[in-house]
Amino acid sequence: MIRDLLQMKTSLKVLILCLFLLSASLTIYSLASKKHLDLSELQRTEKLNFKTEVVADGLQSPWGMVFLDNGDLLFTEKRGELRLIRNGQLLPEPIKGLPEIYVHGQGGLLDLELHPNYRQNGWIYMSYSSPSETKGESGENTTLMRARIRDHELVDKQVIFKASPNTTKGQHFGGRIEFDNDGYLYLSVGERGERDRAQKLNTYNGKIFRMKDDGSVPADNPFFNKQGAIPLIYSYGHRNPQGLAIHPVTGGLWETEHGPKGGDEVNIIRRGKNYGWPEITFGINYNGTIITKDTAKAGMEQPVTYWVPSIAPCGMSFVTSSFYPEWKNNLLVGSLKFQYVVRCELKGNKIVHQEKILEGLGRVRCIRQGPDGYIYVSAEGYGKIVKLVPV
Repeated sequence: MIRDLLQMKTSLKVLILCLFLLSASLTIYSLASKKHLDLSELQRTEKLNFKTEVVADGLQSPWGMVFLDNGDLLFTEKRGELRLIRNGQLLPEPIKGLPEIYVHGQGGLLDLELHPNYRQNGWIYMSYSSPSETKGESGENTTLMRARIRDHELVDKQVIFKASPNTTKGQHFGGRIEFDNDGYLYLSVGERGERDRAQKLNTYNGKIFRMKDDGSVPADNPFFNKQGAIPLIYSYGHRNPQGLAIHPVTGGLWETEHGPKGGDEVNIIRRGKNYGWPEITFGINYNGTIITKDTAKAGMEQPVTYWVPSIAPCGMSFVTSSFYPEWKNNLLVGSLKFQYVVRCELKGNKIVHQEKILEGLGRVRCIRQGPDGYIYVSAEGYGKIVKLVPV
C-alpha cells in the first residue's frame, strides 16, 4: 500500500511537471507567433494617431526608467545594468558601482525613481533583488537603495529597505517605487510565492510599504503602533504589485498587480486596507484548481477593474501632457502577456472604457511621461524603448 501511494505521488509530480512544461511551451509559441508591431506604420487609435519612434534598440530586458534633470534617460536592465541615453544615443558603458544584485527568476535590477527634490539632493532610488549578507545563507529578496551618480558611477549608496526572509523562490518581487505629493515613498513587494503570508502583518510578503525618503517610518502609518506588525506596512493582501502611479487630480495611489490564472487587478491603495489575496480572487491556480470560491469578503477591498484572462500588468502611468489632449488623465497599463498597452478612460474612480494600443510592441515593462511631454514605453522580448509622437 505504501509503495502504491509513493507511486501515485510520483505520478502526480510528473503530471504537474508535464502540465507546467506544456504551459511554458504554449506561452513561448504564443510569443513567437504574435505579430510584431511595425514601428514604421502610423498607429491609429480611437481618439488620436501617433508615430512610434525608437529611442533605444537591441536591449535585453529594460525594466524601469526615469528622466534626469539634464534630459538624460536612465533605465535598468534586469540582468544588472544601469544605462544612460543622452541626446538620443545609448551610451556604450553602463553606470559603474552597482550593489550586488542576485539575478534569479523574476528578480534582478528592477525599478527607478527620483527624489522629489532631485535637483537639490541628487538622490536616485532603485529596487533590486539582493542576496543574503549571511555567509552560507541562500536566497534573495526585494531591496531598496538610494544613491547619487557622479562621473558615471554610483556614489553615496545607502540601503534603506530589505524585505525578509530571503527565499530561493524566483517569483513575485514586486519592486515598483513611487513618491506621493507629500514626499512619502512607496515600495511594492510581492508575496514571493508564499501566498498565506500576504494576510499577515508580521511578514514582508505581499505588501505595499510607506516610508520617509531615508527609509524611516512615518508616525502616521496605519500599523505604527500595532503590536507585532511591521510599521512600514501601508496596505496588505497583495500578490505581485508591479505598477504604482499617483492620480494627477486626486493624488491617490493607484496600483496594478498580477493575479494567478486570471484576476489581474487595478486597485486604489488606501491606508491600512486589505486587498484580499489569497482569501478573495477572480483567478484560479495555473493547473486549473480553485484557490477560493470567494471574490468578495467583508473588510477586503474590491479592485477598480480586473482582467480574465490575465494580461500580466506591469508598469502604469497617467497621461497629463498637452500633447495628448484626447487622453487627458487616462491611465496607461502595460501587458507582459499580450504585449500591448491598455488605455483606460476614467470617470471619477471608475474605469469606463479600455482600448488596446501598441499591440505587438513586446512585453511592456515600464511607461513614463517624460519632461518633454512625450510618453515613453519600454518592452522586453524585442528589447526597445519607444516614444509616442502624436500626429
